[in-house]
Amino acid sequence: MPDMHSPVMVLLLSLLAGAIRVSTPYLFVSLGECLTEKGGRVNLGLEGILVSGAMSGYAASYLTGSPWLGVLAAGVVGLLFGCLHGLVCSLPRVSDIAFGIALMLLGTGLAFYLGKPFIQPQAPMLPSIDLGSWAVSPQLHNALHINPLFVIGIVLAFLLQWGLRSTRWGMTLRLVGDHAETARAMGYPLTRIRIAATAIGGFFAGVGGAYLSLVYPGSWNEGLSSGQGLMAVALVIFARWQPLRCLVAALLFGAAGALGPALQGIGVTSGYYLYNAAPYVLTLVIMIINCRPDRTLAGAPGELSLTR
Repeated sequence: MPDMHSPVMVLLLSLLAGAIRVSTPYLFVSLGECLTEKGGRVNLGLEGILVSGAMSGYAASYLTGSPWLGVLAAGVVGLLFGCLHGLVCSLPRVSDIAFGIALMLLGTGLAFYLGKPFIQPQAPMLPSIDLGSWAVSPQLHNALHINPLFVIGIVLAFLLQWGLRSTRWGMTLRLVGDHAETARAMGYPLTRIRIAATAIGGFFAGVGGAYLSLVYPGSWNEGLSSGQGLMAVALVIFARWQPLRCLVAALLFGAAGALGPALQGIGVTSGYYLYNAAPYVLTLVIMIINCRPDRTLAGAPGELSLTR
């Protein structure tokens, strides 16, 4: 039986716990972007939606005393931003890339302005499920201390993977994202389908923001997101637009984000801030590996602006 207190096991268990804890926002945002891009749209405003979701979720939790109402409020705010993106990008000669950047600035700016009164107050946090009360090792106990949103994210990834392949709405969405003219000739309402996909994707991103403010790190401040919304776009490309691969990629990004604290837990303190840059380095490595067009666009929906 392995020694749970050995440095290697402590590091591995800390990485596992960190991957579960840090990956949840990546998971929700990447699933939302995956759904959006399956319909033929790119939403670079996810960073703004994530930050707005974090602020609105924290504010709603503080004002109502219910963290789950905070999660719902964050999702609704994300839904509204997603609807705005879908509606504006359905207009002629509007670039979804350009408007996504504008939406990112709008979302973060509004969140910073409206969220100033909620920086100091303490809102109720989302409770976690303690599955490791039997564990002797503190690291194993932490790894089995799981938040319900992570479980919901896993279920959502499996449902989306199944739904996109095996249901009528999933196949319709893929048809709209791959061959818009064919879908239009068959009588499908392209604009409504894309707005719905973008709105639902925004809802997921908003929930991811609520996780940041109500679970981990569990506060509201202006530097909360650290670019996770933008990194999720690279994550979707790395996952080849497949929800289950988004789950795996989110765990990988989560483990990278937990590398610094995990090494600090076994006494490695030098270069702590360098290790904290691991998610950004991983994003660059993924983009470099996938820089060839034939590799980058493998599996991409045909109607995405980046494929044209």
